[in-house]
Amino acid sequence: MIMSANSRPEKELPIISKPANQALDLAGYYKLEQFTEVTEAELLKLHGMGPKGIRMLKAALQERGLSFAKKS
Repeated sequence: MIMSANSRPEKELPIISKPANQALDLAGYYKLEQFTEVTEAELLKLHGMGPKGIRMLKAALQERGLSFAKKS
């Protein structure tokens, strides 16, 4: 099934790297608020996501007063 550009949610994530952005896209992450429900460790399991991407997402979250979920 082919998705049109209009059927996808608008992304508000920082541009990290092509592999990291693709990994987040495939996992369904489009809004920063979604990362408050996931830990850094969980994101690092995504193929293409690395420490640099985590740092960039963390900075973007902090700008909005948000943070990753805490380890349980």
